[in-house]
Amino acid sequence: MEEVERIQTLAFNNQLKELPPQFIRPFNERPENTEAVEGVAVPLVSLSQPRRDLLVKEVAEAASQWGFFLVTGHGISPALIKQLQEVGEEFFALPPKEKEAYANDLSNGNFEGYGTKMTKNLEEKMEWVDYFFHMMAPSSKVNYHKWPKDPPSYREVTEEYKKEMLRLSDEILEVLSEGLELEKKSLKSSLGDEKIELEMKINMYPPCPQPQLALGVEPHTDMSALTLLLPNEVSGLQVWNNNNWVAVHYFPNAIFVHIGDQLEVLSNGKYKSVPHRSLVNKERTRMSWAVFIVPPPEAVIGPLPPLLNDHNAPKFSTKTYAEYRHRKFNKLPQ
Repeated sequence: MEEVERIQTLAFNNQLKELPPQFIRPFNERPENTEAVEGVAVPLVSLSQPRRDLLVKEVAEAASQWGFFLVTGHGISPALIKQLQEVGEEFFALPPKEKEAYANDLSNGNFEGYGTKMTKNLEEKMEWVDYFFHMMAPSSKVNYHKWPKDPPSYREVTEEYKKEMLRLSDEILEVLSEGLELEKKSLKSSLGDEKIELEMKINMYPPCPQPQLALGVEPHTDMSALTLLLPNEVSGLQVWNNNNWVAVHYFPNAIFVHIGDQLEVLSNGKYKSVPHRSLVNKERTRMSWAVFIVPPPEAVIGPLPPLLNDHNAPKFSTKTYAEYRHRKFNKLPQ
């Protein structure tokens, strides 16, 4: 496996005064030429809203109009959030040699572990991010050898956070089902029920010498059903809405909820998979903890029959999640 230059190593090399050319975005993609619109706030929803009908309305509107919202009142303790962030920060602070013991190898289909997204050719630009990716659930799919052993509390803290993610994703899927006027377990059962998989991806965006020319993550939609993302206090996420980029500001202990491609398909386009990108910072390290809620590979995903009628034909084809993922990775039409 070839040696990979990590962004973290590059960034903390004090001689780096300007961005290496492989990171400089084409003119029309640079943050300096595609600035976010001012004065627009993304939807903020409290799950502790006592009136169920209002909660369903707020969530369904956010999912339909934005494909994105922040949730508060989710019941995850600030102490656990802080612990999760600390163990992730401690892993990335390890010496390079220790982190490399967990290196993934995409060429062999080993997605789990420590990684940096490589590009296939010179035209493709690199993203200013290192990451750690591993399965979280169900336990039959989890390989704990791939999880960091250092810090020692990583596993215990992440297992605790997994329980909260399972609970929260169930809750959000129920509200989204009701927003489609379906029985509240509909979306979860369509996604595989207890076979639903949770994947953890910790993104680490080191300080960047010329952030106005680079991107941490280029514009994309998530192929998941839902993504539940916890950022640190350094802003950088932007979502695409009404033909503009909208900056998502930090809100202490809020969880960012992205509607992914699988929910857009199941809802036959009522819920939108949100295009988003990540910017980087000149002075500060941005980190985020993304938990992808995905169907198992064999699950067959297509527009839900109760949503279809003479006036509402299927807008998407039906296929297994494995097939969808293969096409998305290889940039093939769906």
